[in-house]
Amino acid sequence: MAVDKPLRKPPWLRSPTLGDGKAGEVRNLLDGLGLGTVCSEASCPNRGRCFQRGAAAFLILGRICTRECRYCAVEKAGGRLLPPPDPAEPAGVAEAVSKLGLRHAVVTSVTRDDLPDGGASHFASTVAAVRTSGPGTGIEVLTPDFCGSDAALDILAGTPPDVFNHNLETVERLFPLVRPRASYRRSIRLLARCGALMPGIPLKSGLMLGMGETDGEIRSSLEDLLDAGVRILTLGQYLQPGRCSWGVERYLHPDEFEAWRADALRMGFSAVASGPLVRSSFDADATYGEYGSAVSGGGDS
Repeated sequence: MAVDKPLRKPPWLRSPTLGDGKAGEVRNLLDGLGLGTVCSEASCPNRGRCFQRGAAAFLILGRICTRECRYCAVEKAGGRLLPPPDPAEPAGVAEAVSKLGLRHAVVTSVTRDDLPDGGASHFASTVAAVRTSGPGTGIEVLTPDFCGSDAALDILAGTPPDVFNHNLETVERLFPLVRPRASYRRSIRLLARCGALMPGIPLKSGLMLGMGETDGEIRSSLEDLLDAGVRILTLGQYLQPGRCSWGVERYLHPDEFEAWRADALRMGFSAVASGPLVRSSFDADATYGEYGSAVSGGGDS
């Protein structure tokens, strides 16, 4: 659903400014290393707050995506040939993680359907580089679906992260409309396959709400994620990035997000971040810590 006149944002969706001071230092460091972040490329509403805290979610494999998802602000290839991955990028991410002193680093990427392995080997190289430069740093990867390739997942399993994240983004009915070159069932299978390949590594996924889904569809998606082994969940408000993008059906009140958080925990998730401005990498270290506390306390892993 593309709309000409987006809904007016409610007051609880007012984003903080990009900030200066520490935020400016982070931007200068990333620019100097030639690194992209999903914070900037996807116009994340939290980027000022995260940069001010000295945190960032690294975007590897370039800044142009081969998919045509209708909810995303990242630039689309539109059939253009893209350059190969930058071989210096893993070392650059590792250097940034070290200089920022990150305890928990999030690495994500654009989708690169043009690459034979979808970029899995580049993810593995980045994880290995961060491990070498900062062995005490937790590493969370947020990956595309790799077109369901088992070979790509085998590559990732050879250099496992501390958290494996792959987002559903929306419910099954809306998937072909919002993510026309992706597959809901393929994403569910990918998560289950990763759980089998990397036992003990927590699985994470997330949904954006307000795209036209029903409560029943949200609950069904949460059940599918639990069945796939996902125990860390993020729920956030969808924000329309452009006039030609999928429109916002409604803005959920913060109380609704809190209700979904409580429901998800009752359903069996170990850690849930749920709120209007929550995104996959938002306070990821805290969410991982919540998961660890739940598991050590005897919760379902």
